[in-house]
Amino acid sequence: MNAKQCFRIGLIIAILLVICSPYLDAQCPMCKMAVESNLKGGGNAGRGLNAGILYMLATPYLLVGGLAFVWWRNRRKNADQE
Repeated sequence: MNAKQCFRIGLIIAILLVICSPYLDAQCPMCKMAVESNLKGGGNAGRGLNAGILYMLATPYLLVGGLAFVWWRNRRKNADQE
């Protein structure tokens, strides 16, 4: 699989995620009920829960992105040395 095919697959996945994301719930049903009851009582637990979910979501992307950058940089150095 060459870089062009990987890019196309990644682009398709990204587009599908953007299209489907408005229809996805961020929390499990139990967490959602707990947050709703907290918000009705005047609390702000929903913000913290959503921030935690975003951190957990971002971590794998940052790790894979970092590995891809290191791979790209090493490949570029090898190409310059040749």
